[in-house]
Amino acid sequence: MRGLRSLMIGLKSDEEIEILRENNLLVSRTLAEVARHIRPGVTTRELDRIAEEFILNNEAVPGFKGYGGFPATLCTSVNDQVVHGIPSDYQLQEGDIISVDCGVIKNGFYGDSAFTFAVGTVDEGKATLMRVTRESLAKGVEQAVSGNRVGDIGYAVQHHAESHGFSVVRELVGHGLGRKLHEPPEVPNFGKRGRGPKLREGMVICIEPMINMGVKEVYQDRDGWTIHTADRKPSAHFEYAVAIRKNKADVLTTFDYIEEVLKQKKEKNG
Repeated sequence: MRGLRSLMIGLKSDEEIEILRENNLLVSRTLAEVARHIRPGVTTRELDRIAEEFILNNEAVPGFKGYGGFPATLCTSVNDQVVHGIPSDYQLQEGDIISVDCGVIKNGFYGDSAFTFAVGTVDEGKATLMRVTRESLAKGVEQAVSGNRVGDIGYAVQHHAESHGFSVVRELVGHGLGRKLHEPPEVPNFGKRGRGPKLREGMVICIEPMINMGVKEVYQDRDGWTIHTADRKPSAHFEYAVAIRKNKADVLTTFDYIEEVLKQKKEKNG
């Protein structure tokens, strides 16, 4: 069965990877546009409107809206919400953290990325959670090279997160990306080195650590989408799309646009 599953993993041509890069850079730019408007008092519904308008103005289509019945362009997950939060009239509060997950469709392929933002000034615990989650993503990306296995990525993410006292969500995982939003293989954020499907040049995967401050267990809201931490402690989430290469992962996403906006906001606010 393992061999059969590996045959199902599609390899992308260089031309297809460049389309995926373009799409993921558009997602990156969309998240940067959202970042400009994140502040206490703004509603998550307003952030969703801004993102949808930006995507459409760039001749793409929101990748999440209508996917499996999801009603919005963004997943906006605040504090103890891990992922899949539905935009609403909730007004962001000083000290919140918010994971914004965004997807697009353009030229027949998807883009998909996520970033967790601080709303105003957050406490030290939340700031550390965000930093370690992002570091865990980087550790996972380092393992995303041809010849390694999916378990090498998961082990790297898990080891870094747990070494800082945080926990890794088990029920939700990364995934392949291409003409479909979720393609094989699944990419867990936990695992054992040397296990799982072998990584081959031309695979494109999304690595997306979902790291909790408290316990690893989660539950689904009655809305059928929003995932919460079981102990209601905060969770952070960052996501890159990555093309597998021989010696070094080819990251198709960038957080540079976001970082530039956050830098400008910080300078403006003194």
